[in-house]
Amino acid sequence: MTERDAVDRRRAPAARMARVFVYGTLKRGQPNHKVLLDGANGRAAFQGRGRTVEPYPLVIAGEHNIPWLLNLPGQGRRVAGEIYVVDEQMLSFLDEFEGCPDMYQRTPVRVTVLEWEGRQGTPEEMPATDGTLQCFVYSTASYAPEWVRLPHHDSYDSRGEHGLPYNPRENR
Repeated sequence: MTERDAVDRRRAPAARMARVFVYGTLKRGQPNHKVLLDGANGRAAFQGRGRTVEPYPLVIAGEHNIPWLLNLPGQGRRVAGEIYVVDEQMLSFLDEFEGCPDMYQRTPVRVTVLEWEGRQGTPEEMPATDGTLQCFVYSTASYAPEWVRLPHHDSYDSRGEHGLPYNPRENR
């Protein structure tokens, strides 16, 4: 690399990053977390743990026992999850992985930060003074009406006490 190339690289605009709040099988220790670690999908960096500011119904439904965050703000429970910063490539991958916009829709959600490991940098990179962040979340507005009456969870673990084991994609 020439000196000019190095200077041009320093001037190149930083890749746009987005925050994503994951509450289900994408969390650490869960069956689909590996897709966040796979550099072929893009970049994702763990920032911390949080909980939705508003309550939402988090239900486990369908023949594969998939966790679904129903887009019904104000109902359900404040849902716990993890905050990641992702590049545009990973965001596009997640859209496809989550079946967006048919199965899930990527929507903004306000999250209260419980633990923060993210960079201590510009105000855009930090939680607001009230300890909250705006993130994208994959929720759904297209669900069977009876799902609203399923038990609401405040946290998801594929091997949790709910007794509804997740059926991974590779087994379907």
